[in-house]
Amino acid sequence: MNLHALRPSSLVEQATERLREHIADGTWTVGSKLPGELALAEALGVGRSTVREALRALACAGLVRARQGSGVFVLATASPEQWSARLRRAAVTDVYEVRMIVEVEAARIAARRRTDDDVAALHTALTARRACAPDDHAAFVTADIALHGAVVAAAHNPVLSDLFAEFVPVLRRGLLDLVDVLDLRADDPDHGDAAHARLVAAVERGDEAAAGRVLRKELTDTLALLRSL
Repeated sequence: MNLHALRPSSLVEQATERLREHIADGTWTVGSKLPGELALAEALGVGRSTVREALRALACAGLVRARQGSGVFVLATASPEQWSARLRRAAVTDVYEVRMIVEVEAARIAARRRTDDDVAALHTALTARRACAPDDHAAFVTADIALHGAVVAAAHNPVLSDLFAEFVPVLRRGLLDLVDVLDLRADDPDHGDAAHARLVAAVERGDEAAAGRVLRKELTDTLALLRSL
């Protein structure tokens, strides 16, 4: 095995990259077992702790997996694409469809779990949405997303909150295009206010069915507009 000894600086990073290169070029194929820590350490000219950290980094990248008592095996020759990167490339309509699945259920859960503080936050967000200047589309979109984020937050599920946060950059771009291209606020600066008010009211009174129904209708209508662009 000829991996070449490493320089003394940034040994973990260098070891990780060297091992990654040999996985990518087929030295170790998918399903194959890597040499043991001692063999790798000797080949790279580093300590076993450095190799251990490098293998941990490769495992986090989805390239290898350690099997208790068996060794470390190759899972893939390249790291899976990060979720955030995939979302950045996705069409906003595709993201919106997933948003509907996630957020409608989040609204139902929010109606069941909301606290007094959640209700106050929802009313604050609704007021902020209404307060946006007619010509400030960026502020309006930000306030709109913040209101939806407050609904998701009221579900008190950190996974749902994190997932919604991942959607936000794509949603903001799509909604800005929608408001600008269709000039939705020209005749109605508070576009969609009635639907959002009904959503807040449904969550506040704990009406799961209404919260889900109102939000589904609002998102479905917006998705139709996005598809018209």
